[in-house]
Amino acid sequence: MKRIEQGHGHQRRQLSLWVAAGLTALCTPAFAVNYPITPEQRSTANQVAQSGVPLSELSPNAPESHTVVRGDTLWDISKIFLRTPWRWPELWGMNLDQIKNPHLIYPGQVLQLVKVGDRATLRVAQPVGSAVPGNTVKLSPRVRAETLDNGAIPSIPLHLIGPFLNEAVVFSTDELATAPRIVASQEGRVLLSRGETAYVRGDLKGNRDFRVFREAKPMADPDTGEVLGYEARYVGTAEFVRDGGLQASLDGKSAQIVPATFKMTGVRLEAGVGDRLAPVPARDYAAYVPHAPSQPIKGRIVSIYGEAISAGQNQIVSINRGARDGMERGHVLALWRNGARVTDTTDPAKPLMKLPDERIGTLFVFRTFERVSYALIIDAQDPVRAGDRFSQP
Repeated sequence: MKRIEQGHGHQRRQLSLWVAAGLTALCTPAFAVNYPITPEQRSTANQVAQSGVPLSELSPNAPESHTVVRGDTLWDISKIFLRTPWRWPELWGMNLDQIKNPHLIYPGQVLQLVKVGDRATLRVAQPVGSAVPGNTVKLSPRVRAETLDNGAIPSIPLHLIGPFLNEAVVFSTDELATAPRIVASQEGRVLLSRGETAYVRGDLKGNRDFRVFREAKPMADPDTGEVLGYEARYVGTAEFVRDGGLQASLDGKSAQIVPATFKMTGVRLEAGVGDRLAPVPARDYAAYVPHAPSQPIKGRIVSIYGEAISAGQNQIVSINRGARDGMERGHVLALWRNGARVTDTTDPAKPLMKLPDERIGTLFVFRTFERVSYALIIDAQDPVRAGDRFSQP
């Protein structure tokens, strides 16, 4: 929880406008994070705060005010006021004095757009009939305002990417081929559900909590055909119960193999013999800050997550650029459809033409590996397919 303010009901915190917020971290109420503001972001905000932003930078349909409601995201709110949602320092800078913390915004706050001449500023207005912000709780006998950790709205719909932080995994090598494996099930069951017992062989290396995967498949670069990594199908999670080893046979003349015992603690698919285990990694709670790549970058979509043929808004895709290419969490990318090759039937020579590439959407990178990244389709005018291009916005 945030710092408790005490006194005569005086609200010293203006729980701010993100507006631009470094994307709210993937954190639970147990994790309260003070997101850093980079020198570049503060510099931009200071410059803009002198006079606001040009009206030309506003969204064509920017409203005079917007009341934050549950279900809003920071991305959506920024898009309401600005043409480019990731350009958050400018929106924050519209009213730098009032907006002390640009990473928090709560349901009930009113964002008011003020236009003077050819410039615009943004203010946090007090809701009509409200004496205190909607995200505060009064406690007796003294008046104290307490920010609720789970009261802030998310920056993007976190429920869309939350599961993929554990489920969508790219292995640099085909390491699952030698990973611990399920070799049998309780009472000879073919498929295992949550709470059922699985027997496992392999080197557990002292780990107790595992993810279960199936069918690690190579991910090929659409341009070069080179293998970029291995994507395994997520099955579920399993927890260590007791170790295995060697046990003397009844006649005492030979040793018998006894596999380790595991319990299935969660399933996306029913588990089975042959599925592989990988340790659950430490959860990364670093904040997501939407920003364009600092250098020109381009590439292609490798695949649609879940083996679909095409995808649309709020679905996940993998792209053929990763950390070694400068790809970062929070990068915003433009999505392009390659222009079709058609014949000019009006020309007697019937020449072959390539139509111009067309921008069809926006990607938001939320997880990076060495040579591959996963991205959320923020918007898409046409179906997105493997092979479609992306570039800096």
